Amino acid sequence: MRLFLVHGSIANGVTTWAAQRPLEQRFDVVVWNRPGYPPNEPVERIDFEEQAGELTGLLEPGDHLCGHSYGGVISLLAAAARPDLASLTVVEPPAFGIARGQPAVDRLVEQFERFFAAGPHEPVAYLRGFLPIVGSEMRIPDRLPPELEQGTRAAIAERPPGEAVIPFAALRAAPFPKLVVSGRHSSAFEAVCDVLESELGAERAVLHGAGHSVPRLGEPFNRVLAEFVERAEAQAARPAPPSA
Repeated sequence: MRLFLVHGSIANGVTTWAAQRPLEQRFDVVVWNRPGYPPNEPVERIDFEEQAGELTGLLEPGDHLCGHSYGGVISLLAAAARPDLASLTVVEPPAFGIARGQPAVDRLVEQFERFFAAGPHEPVAYLRGFLPIVGSEMRIPDRLPPELEQGTRAAIAERPPGEAVIPFAALRAAPFPKLVVSGRHSSAFEAVCDVLESELGAERAVLHGAGHSVPRLGEPFNRVLAEFVERAEAQAARPAPPSA
């Protein structure tokens, strides 16, 4: 079973999914470092639609796809074009456009808009302003390590994920199971995940304790993901019922 992991903003794949290394004992784990993030070369602009197209080409039939945050938006778009996947898991994707009109979402979007309008931001200032808004706790040094600085510049270059149009019809039509995971730290992210759960007929898991960085919980997240993937694999292995 191949488990394909897609990271979000600021941290690359190796850092985001460090606590998922134990899953390598059960699955063939593929960690994608998205273009613009180390060890790749920096880029001037990152667009979720373009990277979804790249991801679509990297996936293989029967893959289990899991995306966190911005990588969750990319994964939703890519999965709609790959009905041959075995499963899809998204962890707090900031697809705020699907839940506009809900007060918590509108407030969070307004916070982001004010923050970005006050720019441009250098990496340290960006992290100190951005991370508290999304609910990630991280002590920011005055001088960033090179990898973190590049990842922050990549995040600054990203197209706002709230602009994504999620292809619900195609995702609903895809036969693979879906799982939506949230961290119970933000009413806005919970609202987005509620919409995804409802629209996709998805399973839902809520894992508290790591804010937006749910994968950092390690074993609790790994257990939920592994059990879902194994159930999806068993479902895919069952023969289709005979046609009438």
